Amino acid sequence: MAKTSKTKAETEASGIPAAGQAPAATAATPAQAAASPAKPQVQWDDAQMRTAYANVCNVFGSREEITLLFGTNQVWQPGQLQAGEVRVALGERIVLTPYTAKRLAAMLEKGLAEYERRFGKIEL
Repeated sequence: MAKTSKTKAETEASGIPAAGQAPAATAATPAQAAASPAKPQVQWDDAQMRTAYANVCNVFGSREEITLLFGTNQVWQPGQLQAGEVRVALGERIVLTPYTAKRLAAMLEKGLAEYERRFGKIEL
């Protein structure tokens, strides 16, 4: 007896997953969908993302927004510090709602805790 193989279209139409594929999720009834709202699936689009380096950061805010300033310390020679001047080239300004800033703070705290767990405590 010859073994027959189904085409991709036949397999998809039958509802049976092909070998090595996970079964498709079943559709929820309207009552189930209303009882448990689905979380949106986030798709990160990095097509226009830029990367910037910063070794200096400053934060200020108002009632409506929190502003983060990022830059690089331009003092590379010991004599520059003796002159009493520190030059910081600001490169990026990020303006956040207070709610978003609070979420960022929580994510940074979690990320730094994981970093310190793996590599040791950061002393300021």
